[in-house]
Amino acid sequence: MPEFTWPAAATVAAINAHAAGTLMQTLGIEFTELGPGYLRARMPVDARTHQPYGLLHGGASAALAETVASVGGMLLAGGGAVVGLELNANHLRAVRAGSVTATARPLHVGRSTQVWDIRIEDGEGRLVCASRLTLAVLPQPPGAEPAAP
Repeated sequence: MPEFTWPAAATVAAINAHAAGTLMQTLGIEFTELGPGYLRARMPVDARTHQPYGLLHGGASAALAETVASVGGMLLAGGGAVVGLELNANHLRAVRAGSVTATARPLHVGRSTQVWDIRIEDGEGRLVCASRLTLAVLPQPPGAEPAAP
């Protein structure tokens, strides 16, 4: 795992404050922990995130995975923006209710790309989805404000 420290202004409260009006709000994604070497978020498994059979929708899991890793990537981008290049998600276990928790850890943090490993687990700690996201790091345009957490 790459060595890094989160920016001093990076807090769970600051990250969650930017959820209004986004897919994060729609799906009920809430960041819960910013730890040494990882970032964690929770998402409910309910009507917002179900597919027609009453199971957690794979697309909701993919959105959670990309969200948690993209926020982590943005925090480490040094003022640049990040955009997803590729997302892989292996759906391993069905979930009908409760919530799932995603933990993202960087595998590579470079100047132009980042690669993140994301594990989504159910309320009992069982692996629901194993995912990997590749991000492109975009330079900050001259005169632009750094991206907010």
